[in-house]
Amino acid sequence: MFKKIAALVMAMLMLVTVAGAFTSCTSAAGDLKIGVILVGDETEGYTKAHMDGISGAAKEMGIADSQIIWKYTISETSACLDAATDLVGQGCSLIISNSYGHQSYMVQAAESHPDVTFVSMTGDFAAISGLDNFKNGFTKVYEARYVSGVVAGLKLQQLLSDGTLTKDTQPDSFDADGNVKIGYVGAFNYAEVVSGYTAFFLGVRSIVPNVVMEVNYTSSWFDIDKEAAAAEALIANGCVIIGQHADSTGAPSATQKLLDSGRICYSVGYNIDMLATAPTAALTSPTNTWSKFYAQLFKSVMDGTDFPADLAMGYADDGVSITALGSSCAPGTAEKVEEVIAGIKDGSIKVFDTSKFTVSADQGFCTVETDAEGHVTSCKVDTSFIDFGTGTVVYQGEVVECIKDGAFVESTFRSAPYFSIRIDGILEK
Repeated sequence: MFKKIAALVMAMLMLVTVAGAFTSCTSAAGDLKIGVILVGDETEGYTKAHMDGISGAAKEMGIADSQIIWKYTISETSACLDAATDLVGQGCSLIISNSYGHQSYMVQAAESHPDVTFVSMTGDFAAISGLDNFKNGFTKVYEARYVSGVVAGLKLQQLLSDGTLTKDTQPDSFDADGNVKIGYVGAFNYAEVVSGYTAFFLGVRSIVPNVVMEVNYTSSWFDIDKEAAAAEALIANGCVIIGQHADSTGAPSATQKLLDSGRICYSVGYNIDMLATAPTAALTSPTNTWSKFYAQLFKSVMDGTDFPADLAMGYADDGVSITALGSSCAPGTAEKVEEVIAGIKDGSIKVFDTSKFTVSADQGFCTVETDAEGHVTSCKVDTSFIDFGTGTVVYQGEVVECIKDGAFVESTFRSAPYFSIRIDGILEK
């Protein structure tokens, strides 16, 4: 009888303990108010990905929709500071912005409100700002871009192997040395874009070594017409695969139109599945799994634990992926993708393996040393934040050596990309 009573008491104590833990967790979630400053809205792929990530993470953490205040289409001007100040006034203890151009205004808000945590996504100077309440976040999306390049390379290999793409069928798709032309629609010539297009190119070249790539910049993160025009120009110049680091459906849509007209051309998008826009032209899109980042951020704030000044998540953390493979992908693509992802996770595949590319052009963005064959042996990057308008250093950072064990280590010294080496085989316009 005593054992039964003791067991009953223990069971009740366990129930109280579990209920208390649940109440504590719910209370922490219920107390959190989150402000979100977005450069776009749900019609723009990059912002939509952040919105989905925040909403998914909030649901996972038990945070109600009513605890999130959204600020849409906030320009990269003092409007961001106004939005942040308003969110503080509404009681937000965590404020997030999703665009690089918001960063300088977010840090001003962080200086004025030390009791509020500010997270500037894709930013690059939180760790050297001297502010404990200012954070940066990114993903290692260059890993997913490499994998999407492998997908594109397999399609290119198929076209060459089955005789669909030849110098007779599409002569302008080969340069004078017999290399196949591919293209890339880039927003700006920032390291973020350079890192991404280089990873994509190296992924393609891991399957088809004899390729060259032309990059056309639009000087805008989101411009459907400019992105479509850039893709059309690249395809007119013979490019067979069109990758992108721009946020609209412009490039895939233009590629689909030209494919339908009889041109041999395929698309690799960004952020979102492009199959609805380009059902037979789209192969896949590299994408960020923002929910993983935001879940860790929300949990840290709720638990009262410190969140790193810089955090970047890749395949090892399920922070990046590629979208569904299109019907036009080459046979065996899914199996090869799994193999490559496993290699990235276990370290046997390094995206920026210095034995896989050479450098001959002058580098104006970083200090590079090469061996006699042109392989990079040293690359020093200054992590200081510089106001290029005045040439002054705003936040002093260290000069770091980025070549380690035969590869460039990206998103390690800060979350935002800093690979800006211009490698052979890629032409910027």
